[in-house]
Amino acid sequence: MARSRNLRPGYSRRAQYGIFTGYLVLVVGIVIGVIALGLSLLNPGAFAYLRGAASEIAAPVGEASSAVRQSGRGFIAAVSAYFDTGHQNLQLTREIAGARASAIAARATANENRRLKALLQIVDPAQPPVATAWLIGSTAASARRYAIIDAGSTRGVRAGQPVRGAAGLIGRVVETSPGTARVLLLSDADNVVPVRRAADGLPGFVQGAANGRIEIRLLTMGNNPLHPGDVFVTSGSGGIYPPNIPVAVVSSTRRDGAEGRLAADPGSTDYVIVLPVYKADAVAAMTASVKAAGPPLKDEN
Repeated sequence: MARSRNLRPGYSRRAQYGIFTGYLVLVVGIVIGVIALGLSLLNPGAFAYLRGAASEIAAPVGEASSAVRQSGRGFIAAVSAYFDTGHQNLQLTREIAGARASAIAARATANENRRLKALLQIVDPAQPPVATAWLIGSTAASARRYAIIDAGSTRGVRAGQPVRGAAGLIGRVVETSPGTARVLLLSDADNVVPVRRAADGLPGFVQGAANGRIEIRLLTMGNNPLHPGDVFVTSGSGGIYPPNIPVAVVSSTRRDGAEGRLAADPGSTDYVIVLPVYKADAVAAMTASVKAAGPPLKDEN
């Protein structure tokens, strides 16, 4: 039999009680809500106890949820760190290499500053140098011993001027160009420097041995008074080199002199100063007298 389209409860008491109960619950709920709303507006602290109780009941659930979230974040961070380890190691390796290069550069700068300060301490204010230059090259193994400096004629450098470093004499200028100059080193066989022993003024001269070493010869004949460790400085004789510049140290003695080592090694010298000729007038007069004398006479016999 088909269901009737009339949905009215009719005379069914159960249906009527159900509808009545629903309306009653609805009205009671609305009344309770209005009362609760009014109390919350008039007295906000009236439901503090209920809110606290609800918070206490929900606290364990919140703690459990927070622990789960923290564990999840820790797991994700661990996985991310595991896959990011290679990139981090590469980045750290590059940073360490950069820091090492910076430290080496700083150390080199400190050493350069130390050498420049040592060079400044030997400058005589009464006789300022012609130029300060960088020794850019030298012959290490050759019969002739030269060095090149980055100061030339445009800066007042002329042939014959002495060149010294912080530790001692290097040589003298023999050729110049606008931007560079060639220096004849003390270890060259053609370079002869008048010297004296610093302790007592014993005169002598230093000459290169064409093998990177130098020979120390005395002007007086007789017993050899030299000893290893004796320091020789320029004497000022000849008018080219100023006096009291360290030149050589005796390393071993011989019957007629000694073999020595240079006070200033060109191979380990970076910066040098070019000094004016000690007695330019005397050198010019001597050169003029030699030219005026002319070539030596030949023996007709």
